[in-house]
Amino acid sequence: MSLAAALTVSQPHLIEARQLQALSFIVHIPFVCFGVAFPLLVLCVEWRYLRTGDPLYRVVAQRWSKVMITLFTAGVVTGTVLSFEMGTLWPEFTAKFGGVFGLAFALEGFSFFAEAIFIGIYVYGWPRIPGRLHFAAGVPIVITGLLGSAMVIAVNGWMNHPQGFHLVDGRVTHVRPVYALFGNGYFWHELVHMYLAAFVVTGFLVAGPYALRRLRGRWGRYERVALAVPLTAAAIAAPLQLVVGDWAARDVAAAQPIKLAAIEGLGTTTQGAPVHLLGYYADGRVAGGIAIPRLLSLLAAHDPNAVLAGLDTVPVADQPPVNLVRYSFQAMVGIDSLLALLAVVFLVIVWRHQRLPTRRWFYAAVVAAGPLSVIALVAGWLTTEVGRQPWVVYRVMGTEQAVTGAGGVPVGYGVLAVAYAVLLAGVAWVLTRLARVPQPELPEAEAAPAVSRDVAESEVM
Repeated sequence: MSLAAALTVSQPHLIEARQLQALSFIVHIPFVCFGVAFPLLVLCVEWRYLRTGDPLYRVVAQRWSKVMITLFTAGVVTGTVLSFEMGTLWPEFTAKFGGVFGLAFALEGFSFFAEAIFIGIYVYGWPRIPGRLHFAAGVPIVITGLLGSAMVIAVNGWMNHPQGFHLVDGRVTHVRPVYALFGNGYFWHELVHMYLAAFVVTGFLVAGPYALRRLRGRWGRYERVALAVPLTAAAIAAPLQLVVGDWAARDVAAAQPIKLAAIEGLGTTTQGAPVHLLGYYADGRVAGGIAIPRLLSLLAAHDPNAVLAGLDTVPVADQPPVNLVRYSFQAMVGIDSLLALLAVVFLVIVWRHQRLPTRRWFYAAVVAAGPLSVIALVAGWLTTEVGRQPWVVYRVMGTEQAVTGAGGVPVGYGVLAVAYAVLLAGVAWVLTRLARVPQPELPEAEAAPAVSRDVAESEVM
């Protein structure tokens, strides 16, 4: 019997419980990205207004702040569901290890309440609070958004690289929560990786509607400014994401070699392990893929002759679902590479020509980049979480040991799926209504008249 199968709870709906958790996470994580990155973008635009006095920047910031509070509200709903699922779906996990990660969730809760207070002040204070004081009210939104997400990432990093406690006769003792949460080998790369992903996703999703307006012939100064700010943020973050991804992969190779083996489909321990592009894993090897010799060893250990552990080093029951992990990882890397290429094109044109790109294909690519960035985000987290299976706490507690014994999981699954569909439809409806609100009147010099699609831009901002 494998270690993960020991001391398990009888639960016939383990797969449904995992899928329910995954569903909630997939719905919630894009809202987290906006919670991390969007407040900073809004403040950047308001800062430009305070510096220049140009009312166009105030209009953009004020309109974006309404989107910000809408997405924050939806994130509250989905985040609350996730919090309850931690206790209801995985009661053994929270009961045994609550003393380790409880500090992080307490700080996350404090951050959430502080963020809710200041986001209300910021959004409804536009006509009531003087300019610099109003800007100052937005700073805590940025700080609490970063802090709250950092606490959740710290818990996830600990689950992947557990430390800061002792197990004595099955009981958790000698807990050092600060060391466990912030000293584990996964916290920093996960934190930086997630924050960059937040700016990539938020930047491309916010820029997308304005790129679509460009394709439809509406391209005034308002659209140029509203596209340039988020697109610049995404363009800076996307290439950096590839560098941080290399850092994360090397940490995975050192601490979770079986996850790395699943990512590649490395069936046996190999010296000078290759990377296979595409293909599928079956019978201990990758079939139908394009092999690049020694590349995995080079990337994982910076040594083309390094020996990497294969999936055969652990029982089959302790191996993650290889093809799901492989496909998720390759989707993430492939999309991130395309986004980084698009980002480089944008930055080069802006740097060399001091203007926005003029080609239609570029704006079509920006429209597509938003949904693609979300797919890459979800694929990356599937790689992280599914690649850790069958462990909820890596090599300490198996998922089967943590799951609830309750029998209503499939019912909850169905109800939540419907609830999420209604929620997302409601968010889409509100955002559509906000987009259709007429743009406030600006002085003639700042107005944004419609222009022909092939008119070249003369300014970035």
